[in-house]
Amino acid sequence: MTEDADDRKPQSDEARSAFTPPQGVPQSQPPENESQITSEFALPEGLAAPPAGEDAERSAFTPPATYDARSAPPAFTPAQGIPMVRLAKNSPWQDRMRAMIRLPVAERPAPDLTQKTDDSGPAVPRVLDLTLRIGELLLAGGEGAEDVEAAMFAVSRSYGLDRCEPNVTFTLLSISYQPSLVDDPLTASRTVRRRGTDYTRLAAVFGLVDDISSDDTEVSLEEAYRRLAEIRRNRHPFDTWALTLAAGLLAGGASMLVGGGLVVFVAAALGAIAGDRMAWVFAGRGLPEFYQFAVAAMPPAAIGIALQLAHVEVRASAVITGGLFALLPGRALVAGVQDGLTGYYITAAARLLEVMYLFVGIVVGVLVMLYVGVQLGAQLQPREALLSVERPPIQIIAAMALTLAFAVLLQQERSTVLLVTLNGGVAWSVYGAMHFAGDISPVASTAVAAGLVGLFGQLLSRIQFASALPYVTAAIGPLLPGSATYYGLLGIVQGDVNTGLSSLSTAIALAMAIAIGVNLGGETARLFLRVPGGPDAATRRAAKRTRGF
Repeated sequence: MTEDADDRKPQSDEARSAFTPPQGVPQSQPPENESQITSEFALPEGLAAPPAGEDAERSAFTPPATYDARSAPPAFTPAQGIPMVRLAKNSPWQDRMRAMIRLPVAERPAPDLTQKTDDSGPAVPRVLDLTLRIGELLLAGGEGAEDVEAAMFAVSRSYGLDRCEPNVTFTLLSISYQPSLVDDPLTASRTVRRRGTDYTRLAAVFGLVDDISSDDTEVSLEEAYRRLAEIRRNRHPFDTWALTLAAGLLAGGASMLVGGGLVVFVAAALGAIAGDRMAWVFAGRGLPEFYQFAVAAMPPAAIGIALQLAHVEVRASAVITGGLFALLPGRALVAGVQDGLTGYYITAAARLLEVMYLFVGIVVGVLVMLYVGVQLGAQLQPREALLSVERPPIQIIAAMALTLAFAVLLQQERSTVLLVTLNGGVAWSVYGAMHFAGDISPVASTAVAAGLVGLFGQLLSRIQFASALPYVTAAIGPLLPGSATYYGLLGIVQGDVNTGLSSLSTAIALAMAIAIGVNLGGETARLFLRVPGGPDAATRRAAKRTRGF
């Protein structure tokens, strides 16, 4: 049974096509071999389709063969205009690349191809792999996240990959490259499994990045891989026993800073050496760093308590404080605060969490020995840890010895050891002049001294076109809060929790003052001490927020 066309139920608006002709207009009938339902985007009758061939499979958004991204006009220009970014060739690559990564992708200038490639262009997977390997060595060596991204960006742009976005977290590095707006992006990643302190290797990697990003030096991909392999194979400048002796010298110098004598120097050095060797044994057994720090903190505390039980007329607190100086993770603390100040909050949180775990390991080791000493009847005096001892010549020499030992522990190049030792002596001189002579609070004195360390370290790194860490990290050694840490732990063991927590808060404030002072000194050098023709302040814009928005 069939129904008449006029008696049928009318279609709803949803069921009708937007291109259905109105009533009274005859509808064209499709051929018998075609369906009556066609796409709304079908070609109208009379319009010929493009010929089948190579262009038939291309997207409508595919740029023509004559299109060049480097000479293309901006797609959108705001009313106030986009400030022109000038990257001077004679400025350090760190400043140029740091200016680039702080800019949005749409405002970055086209790259200058500093390394020559063949007509087919650079081998993109190999460039990304080389970039990740360089970033891995820098991140494993303790470099800040922003500097690692700057180095990765410098390598990728030097080989002509302009649409690259590096991303650095605490253990993961990734880089994404998009050839064009319509091509699929290529992404590669690499995980940092192990960290090692070797500033000699760090300086060599910085030298490689400097050569790659320089117009005067041609470094092919094969040459870059060869040099990177040599950097990985290079032996450390100081062997294991040299590091152990340096740990003893560091603890002895720290004990002299807080009023110790010759006996205290020897006792603190022996305690640090014993703790270092025990930590090496535990590391060889595969135990985590938490237990290594806990074990390394026990011998100095045990020797200090033994001297007190033997009624030797020495300051036992100076022995324990010297051992704490050799263990406090100042390098990781400075790197964590620096990442937070530069906007890398995930990496900063991970670094500070690592510092907290290591610090808790030190606390556990010292607390165990202090508890045993109190139970054995040792008369430990917590107040003597904070007594002001003014011996300027001896303390300056001790600070320089401590800095020298710290530089050896960091495996620095021998050419940088003397400079960083002088920088550490200057830092303690400024601190002593402000705190002892000027009667200024220790937190403010520490912040100013650390700021000068960061300023001098940044100046030296700009002169050498190298990383600032070898000139900064060891120099902050004399400023580390060893005395306040010991006082807080001893107060907790003796039952005076409020006083102990107050002292630990002071130690945290001193540590933050060191980290912020170092970062502020480095930023001051970058902002106000530019090289002639270098990038101005507009090229280093950061995020501007007001009241948290």
